[in-house]
Amino acid sequence: MSLALIAALPFLGALLPGLMIRAGRNACALVTGSVTLLALIGLGLHIPAVLRGDVIQTRIEWLPALGLNANFFLDGLGLLFAGLILGIGLLIILYARFYLSDRDPMGQFYTYLMLFQGAMVGIVLSDNILLLLVFWELTSLSSFLLIGYWKHLPEGRQGARMALAVTGAGGLAMIAGMLILGQISGSYDLSVILTNKAAIQASDWYLPALILILLGAFTKSAQFPFHFWLPHAMAAPTPVSAYLHSATMVKAGIFLMARLWPVLAGTPEWFWIVTSAGLITMVMAAKIALFKDDLKALLAFSTVSHLGLITMLLGFGTKAAATVAVFHIVNHATFKAALFMAAGIVDHETHTRDIKRLGGLRHLMPITFAIVTIAALSMAGLPPFNGFLSKEMMLEEAAHTAPWVIGVLATIGALFSVAYSFRLVDHAFLGPQRDDYPHKPHDPGFGLWVAPALLAALVVLIGLMPMTFAGWLVDAAASAVTGAAVQAKIAHWHGLHSPALWMSLAAIGGGLAVLGLHRRLEALWLAAPRPEAKQIFDGVMEPFARLARGITEALHTGSMGRYLWISTAAIVAAGYFAFRTGSHAAGSRALTEIEPVAAIGWLLLVVASLAVAVLHRQRLLVLVLVGVIGLIVSVGFAYLSAPDLALTQISVEVATVILLLLALNFLPKTTPVESRPARKLRDAALAGFGGLAVGGLIYALLTRDFAFPTIADYHLANSKTLGGGTNVVNVILVDFRGYDTFGEITVLGIAAILIYALAESILRPGPANDRLRNWVSDTPDAGDRHPLMMVVATRMMLPIALMVGIYIFLRGHNVPGGGFVSGLVVSIALVMQYMASGFGWTAARQKIDYHGLIGAGVLIAAATGIGSWFAGRPFMTSNYGYFEIWPLEKFELATAALFDLGVFLTVLGAVMLALSSLSRLANRAGQTVNTEAYDVRPDLTPDLMEEK
Repeated sequence: MSLALIAALPFLGALLPGLMIRAGRNACALVTGSVTLLALIGLGLHIPAVLRGDVIQTRIEWLPALGLNANFFLDGLGLLFAGLILGIGLLIILYARFYLSDRDPMGQFYTYLMLFQGAMVGIVLSDNILLLLVFWELTSLSSFLLIGYWKHLPEGRQGARMALAVTGAGGLAMIAGMLILGQISGSYDLSVILTNKAAIQASDWYLPALILILLGAFTKSAQFPFHFWLPHAMAAPTPVSAYLHSATMVKAGIFLMARLWPVLAGTPEWFWIVTSAGLITMVMAAKIALFKDDLKALLAFSTVSHLGLITMLLGFGTKAAATVAVFHIVNHATFKAALFMAAGIVDHETHTRDIKRLGGLRHLMPITFAIVTIAALSMAGLPPFNGFLSKEMMLEEAAHTAPWVIGVLATIGALFSVAYSFRLVDHAFLGPQRDDYPHKPHDPGFGLWVAPALLAALVVLIGLMPMTFAGWLVDAAASAVTGAAVQAKIAHWHGLHSPALWMSLAAIGGGLAVLGLHRRLEALWLAAPRPEAKQIFDGVMEPFARLARGITEALHTGSMGRYLWISTAAIVAAGYFAFRTGSHAAGSRALTEIEPVAAIGWLLLVVASLAVAVLHRQRLLVLVLVGVIGLIVSVGFAYLSAPDLALTQISVEVATVILLLLALNFLPKTTPVESRPARKLRDAALAGFGGLAVGGLIYALLTRDFAFPTIADYHLANSKTLGGGTNVVNVILVDFRGYDTFGEITVLGIAAILIYALAESILRPGPANDRLRNWVSDTPDAGDRHPLMMVVATRMMLPIALMVGIYIFLRGHNVPGGGFVSGLVVSIALVMQYMASGFGWTAARQKIDYHGLIGAGVLIAAATGIGSWFAGRPFMTSNYGYFEIWPLEKFELATAALFDLGVFLTVLGAVMLALSSLSRLANRAGQTVNTEAYDVRPDLTPDLMEEK
């Protein structure tokens, strides 16, 4: 399976939960899990090649001129992290199905979860640092949604904001650092950057790049002094905590340090910055965890501590330490995800996470007790569990790293880890049963405990048989990190002469002693003054928040005129600055002679435009003038040999004028006077300057030759050979820039649906509907609502117009035409039926739902673009061929025709849905329908006809 498809599957899967939740919670979870399982299987297919030392690559050109390509690669490190993300993600999906209550919108949760999963998979598989940065920021945004999933909890909203602010700020710093690396290496591809260690470390920009990148890594992985955000993110649902804060998001910073280890590590700057941050984080967070009473808070600070441990190992800069770091990443993900899920079970069953209100749960929740005990003993580093193995190896590396204080502090950190792990088991599960639990606890059903039980089993299996269950993966990942073949030797016993043995015994003994003295130590801890990170963060953020509120309140007043004035002034000022400070010379291209016809057209355009500005209060007259301007522009397009644009412009003008006429029917015929003369003078002066600036820019472009090939030259040269069409405009729309067109038709469809929704809200019982029913036009009707001449003419023109629309559609790839114009032509033909015969008559004969037309059009266009993937080509790449079918002559077929069909259906559906919505408003406003003349049962009221 292509790496690009593996990275895309979670994003595609994010579209399904919102639909499948209608089929039930089980179906929603099953489909969501199936997508993750499919991606995991696709990843597994590459395991043999990665273990052989191969690097799997998928390269897709995106914006090669900017160095931004959708390149992916998979090595041992990527395999390790992608496996954790998808494997634990699959268990989280299962766990969340039974954890979330019926009141929680499960479809929304799974959508957020899949978006985050896709962003994380994208990070670990990206070969291009610009692409990696895109995914990096997506993790911040999607984690914001997940952490704040319970919107009714103030602490959830605050935790989400804090996580976004801290990790987002670090991400901005990291962007600068990664761009520096790309500039030093001459490439933005990681596979190239990782081969330029000497050039990067010799550069004067090495230290700035290192600091900026580490800011991104430290903030994402909650390293000191950015550790405070992660515990506050525990307000999220437990599945989020188990996924984001044990196996994925907080590991993103660790992944980044491991990925760039080959080019950044090995210098004194790396050693002191990374080792110091990791060591301080490890000891400090472990100490804080010891005195936390909330189960998730205890686990959160323990997570921060273990992340510090891994960071410290990467900071040592040795291959052995990097190997241990990789091994502990695996171990920590297994036992910590199990512990978080078990904490969620305790909360789910007892209705509390306060460790002081628990105790004696081993008798009431034996399965949960077994899971927690196994995972906690592994977290403490006791044999024979997997955490013991990596902890011993960590202590060994710390003992052999100068200065000696590193080994001492590492032992102290391990001591606190033993203490809080034992406290978790002892204070929550051991001791006598209580009679004051908030809710009578018992083990949950199979669906809730099976996921943590599988992880606990993995903890035991890796601990007993490390080389069988994890050694091969550790070797592959460590080889990718260090750039050299690694064969880790993971064993339970390293001899009596190993310093790690005595350091470990000291940590275990000291941890038990600290646990015994916990009550006294806690009293000292509570009495001692200490800085509160959250208060510091709030104090720092408050001035910025006040400044932002002040700017927002000053600028965002709701006045469209104000917004236009500010933006126009800014654009004019920027253009003037560029003109004054830039170098420019007179144009060399001679001006063409102005023909009288062109001058007359220009004069009419200017007069009509000025008339719109002067007479803007008279709405109907302005609409007529706007139509005149559109017609003149259409003539101008035809005069300048742009028939495609002329056809489109004139079709748009006709459709919009009719729709606006219908909309103006509900508005006063004149607008009130809103601006003072001084303001009008200011706006006129600014508009004049803006117009002169744009005119000057156009003049400068038209009087100069370009020394380099333009995009127009490329389109003209490749329209036939690459797109299969001689109509360059249509080929651009459906091929070269098909993605733009796809976005435009999607927006058009959304706009029409919004008009429909607005009309529906007005038609519901309420004040708006009452006002609409009592509305009386301020101008008299003509009397003859549906002139017979117009009725007959439109009936006769309909089949002709439909034939013309089909003709324009079919000819569009080689001569003027296409889906957009044909959609407008057919829309106008149908609009004329509404105008001639009325809403009731037309609606009674409507066989196709306009919503369906919009949906079908967007889906057909999307399917056409996706189809190119199956041919191994980029999204929206078209193909064509020539065929001979007797008795027809040789003809061309292009996949772009299907895309154009999607455009046609979307345009037709959007225009007709907007018209239908406005027509329903007019009908509800009391406009009667002459049913006898038009074959509609006269006993049906407009409302009943609408229902029929």
